[in-house]
Amino acid sequence: MGEAINLELLLHRALAPVEPPERLASQLAATLQSITDMAAEELEGWELASMRDPRNWVRPAAALVVGTAAGGALVLLRARQRHRDRPASSIGELRDRAAETAQDFADEARRLLDSR
Repeated sequence: MGEAINLELLLHRALAPVEPPERLASQLAATLQSITDMAAEELEGWELASMRDPRNWVRPAAALVVGTAAGGALVLLRARQRHRDRPASSIGELRDRAAETAQDFADEARRLLDSR
């Protein structure tokens, strides 16, 4: 019985959530912002006249996919950073947090698009 308690305690300690250092989050945000900016620059450089040939679609399509993914990840990261320290305890609070999060997503996406 004593061994089971020790094993349970060891598992509990081993599987405890660990928050990454703040430096890591800021580096990730900077990298995602850089990728989003590079994708936007790539798309700005293409002219519509050259898009008539389907062979020219690969780079803009890749830039669009990568830029969208990086921008979405950046929006999620920034919204998560804002809501990380506030646990919700009731259904009403969860509903309010969901509404705040949706508004934060919209605001952050608008900021990213306005910076272009």
